Amino acid sequence: MKYFAGLDVSLEETAICVVEESGRIVKEMRAASEPEALIKALRKVGLPLERLGLEACSLTAWLHDGLRAEGLPAICIETRQANAAMKTMPNKTDRNDARALAQIMRTGWYRQVHVKSRQCRLWRALLVARRTVLNEMRSIENVVRAMLRESGVKLGTPSRTAFADGVRELAGTEVMAMVEPLLAILSVMLKEFARLTKQVLHIVRKEEVCRRLMSAPGVGPITALAFRATVDRPERFGSSRAVGAHLGLTPARYQSGETDVQGKVSRCGDELARTALYEAAHSLLVRSKKWSSLRAWGMNIARRRGMARARVAVARKLGVILHRMWADATEFRFGKEPAALAA
Repeated sequence: MKYFAGLDVSLEETAICVVEESGRIVKEMRAASEPEALIKALRKVGLPLERLGLEACSLTAWLHDGLRAEGLPAICIETRQANAAMKTMPNKTDRNDARALAQIMRTGWYRQVHVKSRQCRLWRALLVARRTVLNEMRSIENVVRAMLRESGVKLGTPSRTAFADGVRELAGTEVMAMVEPLLAILSVMLKEFARLTKQVLHIVRKEEVCRRLMSAPGVGPITALAFRATVDRPERFGSSRAVGAHLGLTPARYQSGETDVQGKVSRCGDELARTALYEAAHSLLVRSKKWSSLRAWGMNIARRRGMARARVAVARKLGVILHRMWADATEFRFGKEPAALAA
């Protein structure tokens, strides 16, 4: 007899449901959302578990690693499939959610999510922290600009380091009394932002894969580390072309009967890596001066379809190329410039 378990994880407690291969519920219980507590509860059941499913959430990686370390067959389930199964229950409760997850494990109707290594999770947390500080700095700068416009002052586009001096030079006494606290906050945030950026550069300097990825035009330390932390292991993709879809850079499609609509990019993957690749594509198309077959291909799309579509297309292709470079341990190939263009 085979047995399957579903775990509905919340911040404090986890609902557990164990079913047999016929679908009959064998055991239901609750335990604290800690690896030790869950292991103790599952061992107490005393049944050989074939699979144990957890829905992807903020605690999943930590719990997954703890359960796997004890030899339990824990699997992380793709969130959309888990939600689809949970909606079949008439009432939304933790108990019913655990039952739905257990049935998913029993039927095999699930898509297993790759749980990244702890090192990649730490790298990604660093990048998220850096981007959060950057976004908050932009928000405060926009508030300051709006306050100055109330007095008819147009600040222009000074650099981030010269922003505070520009405000102090143009703002009047009354406005300055309100703006000064915001400038003090910006000063502290700018200092801490530089510290976070320095940590990223220190990691990339020591990481061989990141240095190889940076041989591609437009790819800097942030993009290289974001891609490295998101992909984690290149062998988990059967084809490099799958990376574009994984990061949400391929068109969403709706087809039914005679209807066949292709929409905008799906944006269903990792937002951090997708944004980094989009910014790298913009840098490749606009700032890069060295000729490459990738840039020529992107500029051709820009002439026919516009720069916005070209950025997305180049971002997708750049992700595919970076994966192939990583898998084959090769540098970026710029290609051979046509003789007519060189002349």
